[in-house]
Amino acid sequence: MKLPFFPLQSVFFPGEKVPLHIFEERYKQLINDCRREAITFGIPVYINDNIAYGTEVQLMEVVNTYESGAMDVVCVARQIFKVISFDNTMNDRLYSGGEVEFIDIINDGEVSAKREVLNKLKELYQLMEVPFAPIEIEMFNSYTLAHKMGLSFEQEYELLQLASEKERLQFIMNHLMVTIQVLNEVNRTKLLIELNGHFKNFDPLDFKAFKI
Repeated sequence: MKLPFFPLQSVFFPGEKVPLHIFEERYKQLINDCRREAITFGIPVYINDNIAYGTEVQLMEVVNTYESGAMDVVCVARQIFKVISFDNTMNDRLYSGGEVEFIDIINDGEVSAKREVLNKLKELYQLMEVPFAPIEIEMFNSYTLAHKMGLSFEQEYELLQLASEKERLQFIMNHLMVTIQVLNEVNRTKLLIELNGHFKNFDPLDFKAFKI
C-alpha cells in the first residue's frame, strides 16, 4: 500500500491521539487532501538519519486555522508499518510518500503479565512520588502508557517494532525492573549522603582497653 508521509522524530502507538501543528506548505496540502478525500497518512519515525518504521494516522479534527494557513490538528494513530520505498514527492503533490507493509499485531499478552506490568508501573510511580491512576486490566495493553514509563526515544522505537504483545510486555517489564533498581540505589545513595552530612555521636575509643 502507498501512503503519504509526514516524517517526524517521534514515536506514536496505535490508539494514541496525535496533536500536530501544520505550517509547511507541503503538509498544509497533505491535511487539505485528507479533509477532502478522507485519506490517511503515515508518520515514519526519523531516527539515525533513516526511516524504516512508522504509524499510520487518520485526521480527526482541525482545531485551529490561522491566517497564514497553518493549522492545529488532531489525528489518531492506527496501524504500524514498515517502510518499503520512499519518494520525495508523491505523484504531483508536494509531500513525500512511499510503499508500506502493515505489521500484523499479535494479541498474545496474558492477563497475568499485564497485571505484573501494572504493579511494577505503580511501584515506579510511588518511588517517583507521582500519582498513579488505577487502570482496569481489561483496558490495559502495552501501548496504553508507553510514553509514561520512562522509555527513551530509542526504546519507544524498539517497542514499536515488536509485533507480539507478549514480547512488548516483557520488554516493558525488563525496563521497569532496571529503572526501579536504579531508583532504589539513587534513593539509598541520597539517604547515605544525608546521614553523613549530620553530626553524629561517636563513642571515642578507650585506649586503656588496648595493650601495647
